[in-house]
Amino acid sequence: MRSTAISTGLLASILMSGLSPSAASAQPVRAVYEVYAAGMTILQVEAVFDISATGYRIETRLRTQGIAASFVSGEQVSRVSGAWAGAVARPEAFHSQGTWRGQARLISLGWEGGDPVVRRLEPADEENREPVPQEARRGTIDALSAMALLSRTVAGSGHCEGQAPVFDGRRRSIFLSSTVQQDLIRPWRAAWHGQALRCHFESRLLAGFLRDQPRDRAAAPQRGTAWIAAPYPGAPPIPVRIEMASRWFGTATAVLLRAEASTLAEWRQ
Repeated sequence: MRSTAISTGLLASILMSGLSPSAASAQPVRAVYEVYAAGMTILQVEAVFDISATGYRIETRLRTQGIAASFVSGEQVSRVSGAWAGAVARPEAFHSQGTWRGQARLISLGWEGGDPVVRRLEPADEENREPVPQEARRGTIDALSAMALLSRTVAGSGHCEGQAPVFDGRRRSIFLSSTVQQDLIRPWRAAWHGQALRCHFESRLLAGFLRDQPRDRAAAPQRGTAWIAAPYPGAPPIPVRIEMASRWFGTATAVLLRAEASTLAEWRQ
């Protein structure tokens, strides 16, 4: 069940990758997704992306649905703020709070000199998880900023090639992405459809392993495919469809239901 939670978190992070410098003057975008597996809805995700020429903010909400809630019940609200330093994302503050399998979880990160500092971490995981060495944390960013950076690459070059070092307060990973081709996503239910860029992605855990989990299994890459496109004229490119393996439900598919101009203030009400 722990692996399922990690996969869900990765999927949610990929969904949150919708930032681009070309949208610097655009109004923030609110996107609503559903994640399906075995013909059922297992996860709902909402996000608001706000970006300027110098910085960015993202806020997300996700919660498990249906049978998935029986295996890994959970909900989570996350937010990040940061700035651009040339082609590099410089997060300033990351906060994530929620409940998974009945246990409250909280992560609060800050950055000093470009390196992350754990402000709060609940539960501490000191007994169940190996600590991430300080040297492995240097120069890392949070998952939302990493996905923003990769999406920025798509907006600037039309390709997906990129990588980012990620530290989430408990785990140290590397995110990688590569270009496949342009595809036509055909109509399906109420999901978005149209032309989109297909990208392969993967996440590899490098440190912060659970002590009771086989190392080779935990270190195995989590791979998937994302289709990225501007959901409407003038919007930044965001994931419109994602497919990746799920331990308990086979292939999980996330689809964009709708995207609209919005504000962070409106969404919080």
